Amino acid sequence: MVQLGLIGLGKMGFNMRERLRAAGHEVVGYDRNPDVSDTTSLEDLVSKLDAPRIVWIMVPAGDPTRQTITELGNLLSEGDMVIDGGNSKYTDDKLNADLLAAKKIGYADCGVSGGVWGKDNGYGLMVGGTAADVERAMPIFDALRPEGPREEGFSHAGDVGAGHYAKMIHNGIEYGMMQAFAEGFELLEAAKVVNDVPAVIKGWQRGTVVRSWLLDLLVRALDEDPELDDLEGYVEDSGEGRWTLEEAINNAVPAPVISAALFARFASRQEHSAAMRAVAALRNQFGGHAVKKVGG
Repeated sequence: MVQLGLIGLGKMGFNMRERLRAAGHEVVGYDRNPDVSDTTSLEDLVSKLDAPRIVWIMVPAGDPTRQTITELGNLLSEGDMVIDGGNSKYTDDKLNADLLAAKKIGYADCGVSGGVWGKDNGYGLMVGGTAADVERAMPIFDALRPEGPREEGFSHAGDVGAGHYAKMIHNGIEYGMMQAFAEGFELLEAAKVVNDVPAVIKGWQRGTVVRSWLLDLLVRALDEDPELDDLEGYVEDSGEGRWTLEEAINNAVPAPVISAALFARFASRQEHSAAMRAVAALRNQFGGHAVKKVGG
């Protein structure tokens, strides 16, 4: 059994606490929501852990993570360890690690995939850090990852920053896969020759080369809403797709699919696209093509 402090008990963190406890580990959680928190503050959390401590952070990337790590740096002791399991940008990891290293506190970054299904199915884990720190936290990783061979649900990607880098690329790939399914769905919907789009997509779940968990989730969504007309076509991005494209540019690696998927998300947020108005105006100017006037 391992004792662990867990900060951030939102959708992911709450389920991770439940999975770790089901595996027999002792988890002391802290969240600003007192209804789910085991402690009243970070100081209270640290006081309830036996040294040397391991504290896992699941809070939003950026300032919230940095502030949490800074506060922990003032509360933890030499020999303790912090794991950032949120979606931090990989370049933040060295800064966090250096801040803690000055106080002889270990640091590892862990990209976590699995969403709300991870509690039952396990989480895909991509970790960056020293071999010693990763080995020390391995009982925690083993409890969180899916059942089966460790190498199929867990990877020690490299030194500090490598875990979040791997998760960033993972999410960039996810953007492209989701966009491909979405465009296929729209094309099937537009075609007059196909009468039952949900049946076609459900029929792809076995034996086809596009079968996947994402496809299973699309089938689930269509079972609940066959035409998806209960939803607005507005899609946010959490940052990893943008960071992936920055890395593609920095490394001169062509990534047309991921870039198109990200730009499609941007387009989904435009109620009235200035670019498309310009295209309509140009088509009208050079070809006399009809245009639709606002309010017309």
